Amino acid sequence: MTKVELRPGESQRSLLKRFRKKVARSRILSTVKKKRYFVSESEKKRIARRKAIRRERKRRQKEEERYGY
Repeated sequence: MTKVELRPGESQRSLLKRFRKKVARSRILSTVKKKRYFVSESEKKRIARRKAIRRERKRRQKEEERYGY
């Protein structure tokens, strides 16, 4: 569980900012969003395959831009 304590002389804003950073680093929200709905193994594989294809396509486009194919 993510926990932050108010430091002496610290404002509420900076405390909230530290808390948000800690939550983002621990990836709590992304984990909760992923586990919100059931996703079958085959669906996970399909999503991962699509992601890999997109990543490769992006990499090739950047390469083409860099070398001017």
